[in-house]
Amino acid sequence: MAYCSSLGLSGTLFPGALYAEAAQVAEEADDPVITTDIIKHAEAVAGLSFDEEEREMMVDDLNDRLEDFEAIRALKMPNEVPPALGFQPQMVGPAPPPDDGPLDWSPPEVTRPASDEDLAYLPVTQLSGLLRSGEVTATELTELYLRRLKRYDGKLNAVITYTEERARAQAAAADEELANGSYRGPLHGIPWGAKDLLAVEGYPTTWGAEPYREQTIDHTAAAVRKLDEAGAILIAKLSLGALAWGDVWFDARTNNPWNLDQGASGSSAGPGAAVAAGLVGFAIGSETLGSIVSPATRNGVTGFRPSFGTVSRDGAMVLSWSMDKLGPMARAAEDCALVHDALRGADPADPVTVEAGFPFAPRTDVTTLRVGYLQQSFEAEYGNTAADAQTLDVLRDLGVTLHPMTLPNDVPAGPIVATLWTEAAAAFDDLTRSGGIDTMVRQTRDAWPHVFRTARFMPAVEFIQLNRARTLLMERMRDTMADVDVLVTPSFIGGTLQVTNLTGHPCVCVPNAFHPVDASGTSPRRSPGSITFVGQLYGDAAALQLARAYQQATDFHTRRPPLV
Repeated sequence: MAYCSSLGLSGTLFPGALYAEAAQVAEEADDPVITTDIIKHAEAVAGLSFDEEEREMMVDDLNDRLEDFEAIRALKMPNEVPPALGFQPQMVGPAPPPDDGPLDWSPPEVTRPASDEDLAYLPVTQLSGLLRSGEVTATELTELYLRRLKRYDGKLNAVITYTEERARAQAAAADEELANGSYRGPLHGIPWGAKDLLAVEGYPTTWGAEPYREQTIDHTAAAVRKLDEAGAILIAKLSLGALAWGDVWFDARTNNPWNLDQGASGSSAGPGAAVAAGLVGFAIGSETLGSIVSPATRNGVTGFRPSFGTVSRDGAMVLSWSMDKLGPMARAAEDCALVHDALRGADPADPVTVEAGFPFAPRTDVTTLRVGYLQQSFEAEYGNTAADAQTLDVLRDLGVTLHPMTLPNDVPAGPIVATLWTEAAAAFDDLTRSGGIDTMVRQTRDAWPHVFRTARFMPAVEFIQLNRARTLLMERMRDTMADVDVLVTPSFIGGTLQVTNLTGHPCVCVPNAFHPVDASGTSPRRSPGSITFVGQLYGDAAALQLARAYQQATDFHTRRPPLV
């Protein structure tokens, strides 16, 4: 055993799938489950080679490991139980800044628009002003958005479960409080939608996947509880790609309001589509490797992925303990800032969370921000090249000085993404072993069932090595961002999306183009484009402030989809 342990062979050569293969051999004979032939085949996975004498020496110890693994599998650990190895982006700096309390923000004076259609598309900032002044009630808004959800969901397939009873009770309570002068803050009375990976007691939490279609969880997620405390009104649980990948859930594909022949992207498809179509005031999505940025882009809305650990994930489905983030999707960056302020904070139920200051000030002079841009990425040819170049021009017109930058390239981010696949396979180990993955809608190479099966062949030592390389990537990104407050980048060019999800940096994705889908340009359908603002680790406020300034100088975030 000492020999095997010193080489790391028991975990390295035989990840779960190889042990499962060996178990099939045991059913047919009384011989040891692990044989020298199996070891020889497994060497290719580990990238090693041994002679027959060495293999013979390993057999007994490797077979002993089977009993250890079976003992752990018998624990039946729930999805949310984290590993003892925790990801802490601050381990390489910077440390979270001290919390400076809630935002100093007050709603603007707003006149109620003439039509309900116009009212439905107002940003949170203006809805908040109308609610505070009494020109609109929470009950009016709740009923308006419920009607719109039911009117358009036949086209969009964005709703999994309505929470009407809960919503109406919350709206009535909000109206009473507001009438009595008891104001909880800018989200008081605002209807919103939750991606259906957030548990809400008394309602199904399906995770968008057939095996969990009837699942109920006797718990309410921390994000939902915090929004309840802020006075926001949950009106629906919105669709997500099955287990948060893709835009196909167990019942349907969620469609893009800008082009109903196209999916709404994954995995926060329902939140993106519902916000874009004016069906909720805002929504909460999640991102592990692009699941806010991608649907925000596809649906032409603003998406904010906060610094890792600033928002509790208690009560949210786990894919990757070291990469999952919850964040708002809304009409504008300032809306996202208001929602994030209500969500942020440390939570003992999510041990990776931290207290981090959030000094967002809407009228900050953005010319004082140090802003970089990925010059080489902007010079590439891709579908949104011209629009992204125009974004840089808008920033220069605002008086922002742009400094050319490059991302670190000596640590490859692509291979490190395999840590996600491995963590997800562990989170859904029971689903794989029970055969439940066979009932999921998508069974392609770019879907979870295939990934869960393949991840069983990840050698343990290689998994640790990937995480060590991730530490180097975090150090490189820390050094890259040291001289800037915000980095402007194409959303999908240059590798920023992949790198920053691994390092935990925040980003704001905003629409900056609506391309015609036909050569003549006569169709009302459009294909939105986006630009991304990346902040320093825990520098969420600066990224949102620059995004807000850009939106104040443009109108892309105010445009409405044709829903055809």
